[in-house]
Amino acid sequence: MQLRFGLCELCRSTLFSPPTRIASVAEFHNHPALLANARVAVKVGALGSEVDSSEQRKKVLRISCKRSEYNLYEGQTYGKFESIPLASKGWHHRKSRGDFFTIQKYRENPAICNSSESGISFSDTGLSSNIIDILEEQEITEPTVIQKDGIPTILEGRNTLLTAETGCGKTLAYLLPMINQILMWRLVLSEHRFNSPLGVIVSPNRELANQIGEIAETFSRKLMFTSKVLTGGHTKSKIMNPSFEEVDLLVASLGALSKLTTTGIYNMKSVHHVVLDEADTLLDDSFSEKLCRFLRHFQFQFRTATSTLTAVPAGAQMTLVSAVVPTSLTDILSPVIQTDSLVRVTTSQVHRLLPHVPQKFYRLGRSHKPGQLLAMVKSDTAKKHPVIIFSNKSSTCDWISMFLNENGVKCVNLNGKMPLDIRTGKLRLFQSGDVNVISCTDIGSRGINTVRVKHVINYDFPLYMADYIHRCGRTGRVGSVEGCHVSNFIAGLKEVELVQKIEEAARKMDTLPNVNGNITRTIKFRAMRKMEDRFM
Repeated sequence: MQLRFGLCELCRSTLFSPPTRIASVAEFHNHPALLANARVAVKVGALGSEVDSSEQRKKVLRISCKRSEYNLYEGQTYGKFESIPLASKGWHHRKSRGDFFTIQKYRENPAICNSSESGISFSDTGLSSNIIDILEEQEITEPTVIQKDGIPTILEGRNTLLTAETGCGKTLAYLLPMINQILMWRLVLSEHRFNSPLGVIVSPNRELANQIGEIAETFSRKLMFTSKVLTGGHTKSKIMNPSFEEVDLLVASLGALSKLTTTGIYNMKSVHHVVLDEADTLLDDSFSEKLCRFLRHFQFQFRTATSTLTAVPAGAQMTLVSAVVPTSLTDILSPVIQTDSLVRVTTSQVHRLLPHVPQKFYRLGRSHKPGQLLAMVKSDTAKKHPVIIFSNKSSTCDWISMFLNENGVKCVNLNGKMPLDIRTGKLRLFQSGDVNVISCTDIGSRGINTVRVKHVINYDFPLYMADYIHRCGRTGRVGSVEGCHVSNFIAGLKEVELVQKIEEAARKMDTLPNVNGNITRTIKFRAMRKMEDRFM
């Protein structure tokens, strides 16, 4: 048999690895020189194979992909000018359907870990002992990172921008010092008129307002102050037949508060602290004009850390609370407050992917989404895992609920277009455990404390980065159970663009880009209106 390049046709077709194949050929043809070289090649090749497999076993996956060549391992980095390989790069093409990748968990919840390492207790934050006693009754003994840094700053009376990742305890970070202030102000106030609160918390929706109100009530029942929740619905009857009562802390949705303040039923002259919860939502193009009109009721002042904390301030203090900080925030607020008076209190995880929650991205065709959803939800409900499903439109939200119920999965729905009587109590059914599956729009993604949620499914992938951050934040919260995760269905071209930005940030271990949401449209609209006024 003739040799070609040292190999006969029979030997060239063997299935051995290249070094082993060369050795086999040399031995078969009794070729001494080739055999010596081949033995060295086999030894080196085997050693390299052992090293590679050993290193591979030691490596921890950060991003796992269907196509393993796109896997990212712990410690693997990219150069500053190096092109980042993305598993989702070809997802614009329909042939990519069926592909997927997962951003894996790589550490525990940073809000909890850092807090326990610091060794700081609530008594170190400046809160009164009465408040701390109630916290201990609820088995809340150590502040999270944002609570440790935020509570003292707010107690000093500073205008504060409180920004931290979702689910890390921001509500208590502003509510506790606000209650502390109200208790002190009540001691020095000679009189207190009805419907004239000392502090106001503004929320973008009724669900969040009710949740904050419930937390406030756990303190007001045991301490000497009154709290009330004010939300929309039957507003005309509230105007025609108003109720007048003593209220120290008013928690309200923006729409209802704006109407009842304009009609004079609630008086804002005694308010010394205003909190905007989910400030990025309140400042987007849905609310900003109404919010700015409302904020003009107050004279916000800059208050130094050396001010007497027991005195009632002449003006008002502002606290903005959010999981994302729009870069254009100061442009929106400049007409109502000196933005340089805002003290920024933030954490290292702001605008980053949750490191303790795995997030899986599925490239699907639109027709495959219902089947994939049903399979996932049935698997979760069989294990009694609570699930929240997000969609971009109210019609899709309603359809998902009907689809799942028709297929034997008990599901409730929640969106802003539902009649008030139907909407009331939907979230409570889910949070109480009566129902384990809820279908909702982004109305359910803002601030609502869903510690029991184990699985978030983005049936419709969000249009804005800020929405993705908020949706993922419905799971993996402080107090949540282990095993929380997020699943994302990717079907549209715009969705692919956002996924690629998320994947690139995950690979570079960088912050997520463009978290402004639709707040930029507010600034453009305001600028255009000013230009129109000049030429009128």
